[in-house]
Amino acid sequence: MMSAQQTLLAADLAANEASEHRPLIITLFGLFVVATLIITVWAGRQTKDAADFYAGGRQFSAFQNGLAVSGDYMSAASFLGIAGAIALFGYDGFLYSIGFLVAWLVALLLVAEPLRNSGRYTMGDVLAYRMRQRPVRTAAGTSTIVVSIFYLLAQMAGAGVLVSLLLGITSDAGKIAIVALVGLLMVVYVSIGGMKGTTWVQMVKAVLLITGTLLITFLVLLKFDFNISDLLGSAAENSGKGTAFLEPGLQYGATGTSKLDFISLGVALVLGTAGLPHILIRFYTVPNAKAARKSVNWAIGIIGSFYLMTIALGFGAAALISQEEIIASNPSGNTAAPLLALHLGGVDSAWGAILLATISAVAFATILAVVAGLTLASSSSFAHDIYANVIRKGEATGAEEVRAARWATVFIGIVSIGLGALARDLNVAGLVALAFAVAASANLPTILYSLFWKRFTTQGALWSIYGGLIVAVGLVLFSPVVSGDPKAMFPDVDFAWFPLKNPGIISIPFGFLMGFLGTVLTKEKADTGKYAELEVRSLTGTGAH
Repeated sequence: MMSAQQTLLAADLAANEASEHRPLIITLFGLFVVATLIITVWAGRQTKDAADFYAGGRQFSAFQNGLAVSGDYMSAASFLGIAGAIALFGYDGFLYSIGFLVAWLVALLLVAEPLRNSGRYTMGDVLAYRMRQRPVRTAAGTSTIVVSIFYLLAQMAGAGVLVSLLLGITSDAGKIAIVALVGLLMVVYVSIGGMKGTTWVQMVKAVLLITGTLLITFLVLLKFDFNISDLLGSAAENSGKGTAFLEPGLQYGATGTSKLDFISLGVALVLGTAGLPHILIRFYTVPNAKAARKSVNWAIGIIGSFYLMTIALGFGAAALISQEEIIASNPSGNTAAPLLALHLGGVDSAWGAILLATISAVAFATILAVVAGLTLASSSSFAHDIYANVIRKGEATGAEEVRAARWATVFIGIVSIGLGALARDLNVAGLVALAFAVAASANLPTILYSLFWKRFTTQGALWSIYGGLIVAVGLVLFSPVVSGDPKAMFPDVDFAWFPLKNPGIISIPFGFLMGFLGTVLTKEKADTGKYAELEVRSLTGTGAH
């Protein structure tokens, strides 16, 4: 084990190396930001109406949308959070990769094609087709904004950690300023570029992320002569935990509560994707349902390849970097991937600094692209569902909707900056898992009931959305994520009476139950004629926009 002095020295390695090559790092960051801003301005000039702003004019091919979906999905949680979780907890950390990947099967089999056929721009379109417009659109808009903000928290936390490491910023004020910068950039991307600009940024980012991950994977395997057994053995030995590092239970197995937490996490990850607003709106950017289905197939291939490579990222970091150095750099392991790049290139070498800067710039690109997608989803839902159809009762023009979406983007950016500053020390993969739990609790039951249950009513939809949302968010607020834990948002106070870090095991069944009870306990009759129309439309695409 390292001495305290050695630990502090190890923690300073990346920061010192970064300080010596800071011009290179800032140049790479600046190049990406300028390039994406140029793309955004170019796309903004082609955004002429609401269909362009919300759905990119439905002009993207299946491959382009698959690439953009991948860019939207492979977030800071995937790149930074999972690598850190594997580096610290071995097998249990890799469970995130499995959960994120398996979740796509649910999205493909149950949601992608019928959703594309049934709506225009948002999840609220599907619900409003056969139910009372104003209440369900209000509920759908509220849920979309809450889920998006939870997801944004993770990206903001990742940005703060990453840029702080590279620029040697240690003060809380400096880290909050970084979060604010990311928030400002995301507001610019969405308000100027809309869906077209956001999609192109996501496509560029997906290519960069896959390329960077491939490079690191190749270098890690090269280090171990392409022998994965040697890699895993070295990781287990260097972790100080021996074979336990490669077996279940290091993070989720010590107590009955942690085992329940694991089940809760798994349920949330697998079911959450099909309810994530920023993923759902991507299905509207293609011309038809066939393209939506193909784009999900492309996304599964790209995302699957990436998650397989997280084995090299996480276990490579565990094998080549001491646990003390990883934890000293960031308690939740969020900097494991950049530190791995530094060690692969050589801690005292220019090549190490180049690798560190490149991988960190890719991670920053990842964060910017995902926050743009999330902000677009929530601002679109506010403008289209709440402003245009509830406040203006369907009388708003396309130009007024887009203007409302831009103002909503500014507001959501401000909220995200404030909350992201509080969440900067939490593991970003864990934060994203919370967003998955809220999405699976509030959105997924309502979408599935609406598409596949003839008797489902407006009251059922409202009970499902608000019930799932209130329970999921409520349990998170009173969980160790917020208080009562050294890594919590508020570590110095303790009002955590709910023992699990992920509420999915309680809140997801509750959301389904409330949808069922709300439907069977109401005197309101479902519009079976509208359901028949929706069924034909969702299965065949007849009448789809």
